[in-house]
Amino acid sequence: MSLFIGLMSGTSLDGVDGVLVDFWAGAARTLASSHVPYPDALRDELLALQAASENELEREALAANRIAAVYAQCVEQVLAKTDIKPADVRAVGAHGQTIRHRPELGFTWQSLNGALLAELCGIDVIADFRARDVAAGGQGAPLVPAAHQALFGQQGKTRVLANIGGIANISVLQPDGHVTGFDTGPGNVLMDEWIGRHLGKPYDEGGAWAATGTVLPTLLASMLSEPYFAAPPPKSTGRDLFHASWLQRHVHAHLNATPQDVMATLTRLTAITLAAGIRQHAPATEIVYLCGGGAHNGTLTRMLADELGSHVQVTTTDALGVAPPLVEALCWAWLAFRFDAREPGNLPSVTGAQGPRILGALYPR
Repeated sequence: MSLFIGLMSGTSLDGVDGVLVDFWAGAARTLASSHVPYPDALRDELLALQAASENELEREALAANRIAAVYAQCVEQVLAKTDIKPADVRAVGAHGQTIRHRPELGFTWQSLNGALLAELCGIDVIADFRARDVAAGGQGAPLVPAAHQALFGQQGKTRVLANIGGIANISVLQPDGHVTGFDTGPGNVLMDEWIGRHLGKPYDEGGAWAATGTVLPTLLASMLSEPYFAAPPPKSTGRDLFHASWLQRHVHAHLNATPQDVMATLTRLTAITLAAGIRQHAPATEIVYLCGGGAHNGTLTRMLADELGSHVQVTTTDALGVAPPLVEALCWAWLAFRFDAREPGNLPSVTGAQGPRILGALYPR
């Protein structure tokens, strides 16, 4: 057996997903999984740390310790579902929580005390995967297309995976093995912000609230004027661009809009920007596999199917044998597996890096 644990906490700030994976004989077999939500106080602090604030250096360090504790709890829960002991796991691949993503300035920061996580788990920890790609001139994101190709690519067939977390990204797996991918724009991040503000809920379950509204064409056009959408890849984004102030700036001119109409428009924004990326970079694809939390938003998936047309089937990665919420954690396990083998984990065709690089920093147990 070749056992690795992948831990992922994304832009939605809902908590950490963990998977235990056996990479043996070229195959990836998921043995157990778990999800641990962030405590409300930690989530609030991580949201506050997305922007400059007083005493943020100390606050971020303390938050990194708390993140390590939540990650360790997830590792414990995953292993508790099996007979596997910490000593049997080669490494934990841990994403950390993105606090800043500014590759144009030469840095990206994922908050996590990797040393503390290794101490708590008794397992080697590999973290800080994005920094080396940025150091090599890349975006540092998305990193999942390389894993998608290794885990889900099929010779002779185009496959598109659309990951809809806080930010949405696509991986285009070409029949000849060539891979492209990029962040298309907001996934759930603006929708979560809007429903939290108006209904006090963390997300729009099933897209039920959006389904009660009507898309506002002028608001949609205003948001689509954001230059990021027209920029060519490689490109990546996050809360540094798509945040509450960005949303309010566009909504301000539509003060008579109902909250549910704005929600419907935000949902259409995610669908239309995803579809535009797929049409431009994978025009021949016949099927799109959704993963991430947005895969369970029925209104969003219907809108995406409408944008793509009847010739494209929209389904989820369940059809590939992996539940949508676990795909990213599986990818981080794969990145740890690649680091352990001292093999590159990035794709310059995706991130724009100067070449393939071994990604991650090791914290021995």
